[in-house]
Amino acid sequence: MAEVTRRGVLAGAAALGGAAATGVVAQGVTAREAVASPVGGEEVQVGSIMVAPGDPRYRSLTHRGWNARFVGRPDYIRVAGSTEEVVSAVRQAVREGKRIAVRSGGHCFEGFVDDPAVKVVIDLSPMASVSYDARRGAFAVQPGALLGEVYRKLFLGWGVTIPAGATAEVGVGGHVLGGGYGTLSRRHGLSVDHLYAVEVVVVEASGEVRSVVATREPSDPHHDLWWAHTGGGGGNFGIVTCYWFRDPAAKGEDPTRLLPRPPESVTSFYATWSWKDLDQRSFARLVRNHGSWHERNSGPDSPYAGLFSILMLRSRKADSVTLAGQLDSSGRGAERLIDDYVAAVGRGVTAEPVRGHESQPWLQAAGAVQESAAAPFKAKAAYLRHRFSDGQIDVVHERLAGERGSGLDGALWLVSYGGKVNSVPAEATAVAQRDSILKAIYLVEWEAQQDLDPRLEWVRDFYRAVYADSGGVPVPGGSNDGAFINYPDTDLADSGLNTSGTAWHTLYYKGNYPRLQRIKARWDPRDEFRHTLAVRPPR
Repeated sequence: MAEVTRRGVLAGAAALGGAAATGVVAQGVTAREAVASPVGGEEVQVGSIMVAPGDPRYRSLTHRGWNARFVGRPDYIRVAGSTEEVVSAVRQAVREGKRIAVRSGGHCFEGFVDDPAVKVVIDLSPMASVSYDARRGAFAVQPGALLGEVYRKLFLGWGVTIPAGATAEVGVGGHVLGGGYGTLSRRHGLSVDHLYAVEVVVVEASGEVRSVVATREPSDPHHDLWWAHTGGGGGNFGIVTCYWFRDPAAKGEDPTRLLPRPPESVTSFYATWSWKDLDQRSFARLVRNHGSWHERNSGPDSPYAGLFSILMLRSRKADSVTLAGQLDSSGRGAERLIDDYVAAVGRGVTAEPVRGHESQPWLQAAGAVQESAAAPFKAKAAYLRHRFSDGQIDVVHERLAGERGSGLDGALWLVSYGGKVNSVPAEATAVAQRDSILKAIYLVEWEAQQDLDPRLEWVRDFYRAVYADSGGVPVPGGSNDGAFINYPDTDLADSGLNTSGTAWHTLYYKGNYPRLQRIKARWDPRDEFRHTLAVRPPR
């Protein structure tokens, strides 16, 4: 599900210095039936495989989750290579009465797939085709495709892309379902803003399993199912086996004009301030400047619409805090814009940063952020409509620089947002947050042998303290706008940790939740697809 992933961004920073069709599958066009991509090698056809405990492949398939805090032990894993095989796998699990989960890239922050109650995992990793579907006039992408390959195939084949995540190894499957954002989103919006159709394997009230294609065409009788997949989160309505992408403003049938064209090149940059040179006043000035700059520069017409950056406020153990990102440098003036940005963030800060930058072709930069090995971690998140208050900044400093945080691998990331994202009405897609300027990610990680309790306590206390005025969570309204479902946090459903009186689903979906509930009742009446933060049908 991750957009900006934990180790991916840190590795990237180090590298810088970060029509409606109905019925069964034959009625639609599966990605394996679509027109082949003009780039890439011949794909290996994988038939349905069942892997159970005792099979030497079992451990590899159950340890695919990126958060090593969670490891499942299902009765078996079904590795599926086509929509038909997914239908077969779901039909068998339903017949056996076994709880189902689905995995594509494996980047869920919580243990939704690795829940002990899950008895069947359907692994979609072989379903990785990227192609142009001339019949639909849209690009077909299967859920197992990793973002780096999606970027490569779309760009080399047609010179286009989708605005999506910053880390190459994230899978399309869960990423798109929560909204999908990344380095090009301030310029071009979210992934779901370009989603034309989805093919979904659903379970009817009778227990029959079938695949359905749902599109954004208002006349489509399945339109509501499409809408639910534009930010309603994964594991709620069925299993997506294909996405089709096309810019809603695109005209004609020339595939080179149906999705955004990425910049020819980007300039990646970083600025790092040493903790030893940052007193509390300078730290506060740095964070305040950064938030104020985003308040002024997050409109869709801003000269900084091509900017993506992360202010990585790491605990004192990391020795430094870093502003890293990239800017469209196809035209002139990129370095000046970066200089002005870094200067604005650092204005009045007594410490001078260590700086660097590098210009790269877009495709090389898009695939540059790689991950290291999985590790246990806990993340919490929020949308910011305005910068942190001075009191909140003081809390951030105390938690990162104080004694409690100094020995932990903890951080707060402030990720650039807004731009074109905020030009879409809140009800147009399931993504309700359409006037935010930043995303905040609170994070702690540890080694497998270390005690998780003090680390969980630290990040939970950090989060509660920042949002102390609203019951310990970012209640929508004022400077906050809830949380991001692709960074799921089960704490928000815990009344002991969320004392705001605002339900977890309001934090994630705001006023869009009742519609999602009605769609859930229609398309998953048996509640076959569920997890801790799943959409619940109306009472």
